[in-house]
Amino acid sequence: MRAAAALALLLVAGSLLASTPSRPLAGKQRPPAVSDQRYDQHAGAMAFASEVAQRNGWDPQWVREQVGQALHLPAVVRLVRPAPAGTPKDWTAYRARFIEPRRIDAGLRYWQAHRDILARAETEFGVPASLIVGVIGVETLYGRHLGQFRVLDALATLAFDFPAEHPRAQARQTFFREELEHFLTLTQQSGRDPGSLRGSFAGAMGWPQFMPSSWLRYAIDFDGDGQVDLFDSQADVIGSVANYFKAFGWQAGMPTHYPVQFDRTRLDLPTLLAPDIRPTFDAATLESLGVVLDEPGRQHSGPMALVELENGGAPRSYVAGTENFYVVTRYNWSSYYALAVIELGETIRDLLEPGR
Repeated sequence: MRAAAALALLLVAGSLLASTPSRPLAGKQRPPAVSDQRYDQHAGAMAFASEVAQRNGWDPQWVREQVGQALHLPAVVRLVRPAPAGTPKDWTAYRARFIEPRRIDAGLRYWQAHRDILARAETEFGVPASLIVGVIGVETLYGRHLGQFRVLDALATLAFDFPAEHPRAQARQTFFREELEHFLTLTQQSGRDPGSLRGSFAGAMGWPQFMPSSWLRYAIDFDGDGQVDLFDSQADVIGSVANYFKAFGWQAGMPTHYPVQFDRTRLDLPTLLAPDIRPTFDAATLESLGVVLDEPGRQHSGPMALVELENGGAPRSYVAGTENFYVVTRYNWSSYYALAVIELGETIRDLLEPGR
């Protein structure tokens, strides 16, 4: 999240405001400055360790050692602070960060290298290969940016020192305490060293940047080796992304969105935008409120939402988002993110399959 820095921080803050199982983008993060403040001297952290050990039947000394070795990361605290009020969003700038030659070229090579696995995931889960490739490209640039924060440090910092000035500090701190417990569960189950795993400043891991809770719930062993590995098994990465979308209600064959125009004589934007991105209106209702759909959009049988995308000071962009568009936003609770993922994957697909 480097280009258009103000927008990036705004979108990160938005991601953290929602209890989304998946997390802010890892991006090309600098190595964090490490403090000498260990959490073995933090009374709240040690009380948490005792509670977690008792709740899970774990060795209390092991839990205290793991939580106690975590280091406070000032950079993480800075990164989760809310963006300044009034920071404008800009879809055009956001899109340009992801639909660009280097990412497209890397995506082409990724698709070609893993074509068979992508096809198998699409067959088994009904999730298009283009969407899976788009997610992995936006999240980590196909493994180039997996995050440089020690996950244990990041989660402990957010669990015990979430910035109090955040409007939802208490809820966010509770969320990250739960994620820290999920992380310890994951390492117990996998036999991984909790201090060895690195990820984003919010604790997301691997090529698809799953939070610990998402890893436990949705990550799958898609290569059949008896382990779930989102760092080194592309089969597991691809299968897990597909499984995630399927679990959140992806409907095979349904488009994600349709283009729209407006009949200004009937346009009722306040009513159209009131549900935000939750699909609410059928095609006939959208048109009665001033939305002009193309023919495929008029034939769509399910509910849709009018999705609004700000463009800085320029006119805003709009699409009609379907239930599948809403499913994509469950990966990262942002319509900007969802459309970038969709468009990156479709751009790569169209280059591989010209004339489709």
